[in-house]
Amino acid sequence: MKGVVLAGGTGSRLFPLTKVTNKHLLPVYNKPMIYYPIETLLNAGIKDILIVSGKEHAGGFLKLLGSGKEFNAKFTYEMQEEAGGIAQALSLAEDFADGEKVVVVLGDNVIEDSIKDSVEEFHKTDSAFIFLKEVPDAERFGVVELNGSKVVSIEEKPKKPKSDFAVTGIYMYPFEVFEIIKTLKPSDRGELEITDVNNYFVKKGKMKANFLKGFWTDAGTFESLFRATELVRKRQ
Repeated sequence: MKGVVLAGGTGSRLFPLTKVTNKHLLPVYNKPMIYYPIETLLNAGIKDILIVSGKEHAGGFLKLLGSGKEFNAKFTYEMQEEAGGIAQALSLAEDFADGEKVVVVLGDNVIEDSIKDSVEEFHKTDSAFIFLKEVPDAERFGVVELNGSKVVSIEEKPKKPKSDFAVTGIYMYPFEVFEIIKTLKPSDRGELEITDVNNYFVKKGKMKANFLKGFWTDAGTFESLFRATELVRKRQ
């Protein structure tokens, strides 16, 4: 099984902090932001990791992370030519995955939980996995409609969320995800949406939802970046 960290995008919501660097290279307390998703994968036993970044700051990732030796891991790099959505960025991992399942973490996600047990369960199934967290501002995220613990549908940034459970930026997919991405059409935002990928698995009855117990936050806005730093500091 292989890991993918998606660290592209323009980081426009954090301008001017991101005027000369990539969002994922900014500090969250005492580490660069991208260390946290990498540690999520490493702690789950995944050591073969692809990092997808924008071409403007690819050199910064290489200088910071190198070959992965410092992490007792192997890092591979891929450049996203232009921001085209999470699913488009994930499509760049097809050759790297080489027929294997992938565990995907967005580069600005900071979590307290370990996903090791879920990864071990994922080994034994052909379903996709998403991770949910109850949040007060669900309209910022992809939001699930639930029937008990079963996912009925997922809606991207709804004005009237059907639940308070946001889809966090951690996904587990069988290799067929790359064929699914090839069938997607751009959304009104001009992007290939990961929500469309997830809804494909929902409709096929092949989506499992896990609920994160510890803290979770993204770090893509000034408020969430500040919150991520506070959460990490308190944990340590």
